[in-house]
Amino acid sequence: MEKLHFLTAGIPSIAKDYTNAFDVLNDLKLDGLEVEFVHGVRYGEKTREAILNRGDFLITHHGPYYINLNAKEQDKKEASIKRVLDTIRAANDLGAYSITYHAAFYLGESSETVTKKMIDCHKKIVEIANEENLKAWIRPETTGKKSQWGTLDEIIELSKNFDNVLPCIDFAHIHARQEGKFNTYDEFCYILEKLGKNLGEIALNNFHGHVAGIEYGSKGEKKHLIFEESDFNYKDLLKAMKKFNIKGALVCESPNIEIDTKILKDYYESL
Repeated sequence: MEKLHFLTAGIPSIAKDYTNAFDVLNDLKLDGLEVEFVHGVRYGEKTREAILNRGDFLITHHGPYYINLNAKEQDKKEASIKRVLDTIRAANDLGAYSITYHAAFYLGESSETVTKKMIDCHKKIVEIANEENLKAWIRPETTGKKSQWGTLDEIIELSKNFDNVLPCIDFAHIHARQEGKFNTYDEFCYILEKLGKNLGEIALNNFHGHVAGIEYGSKGEKKHLIFEESDFNYKDLLKAMKKFNIKGALVCESPNIEIDTKILKDYYESL
């Protein structure tokens, strides 16, 4: 990638649908959006045409919420694998840069056990994606609840095993999961340095991340907030990203998506 792109999570709230979403983004001088397949990978021909004719805007995909690659029931596990693959197939069809998803829950098992299972599941996902010649980054997301598999270390360990798998770094989730930590310039630099040290410059030059205001408690994430109502330190995050010259996509998931995305981009460009 050539630069850091600022994306809204879904179409801007003032857009009617995908037919004018990119016109709205153009007016706001934003860089693209994340297509939200949270309830299933479905889209009509009208949406497909609008996305394919988006011009230079960058898009990413968020997979369905109903994914648990550590499900006890084999049919649920297979359905989860299919949902990840369907998201990758949609990315290939619509020309998306990257896909992300919440991969799994611990369900009482250790981090090491679930990580091994995630490596096995992703071997199957990557094998099928390669067989079908699908071209998008595959990115499990760092998760915000302590019951979910998906710490930074876990996803880095998974990513080491594959050429087309990298983390999606959700900074708000990390902040919430750690009950308020990872909210300073030095801590954000630590995350980015760890990413580059373990996975190489490719991870910094082909980045996919999420950010938002967030409410949290002893179990981690509760809900997303706008920056103004949250303690999340987005300014120091952007200073760290500028220092590391991060290139790729930063998706804003605040409830007022286009407002906070614009705040991010304007502040970043002021640095």
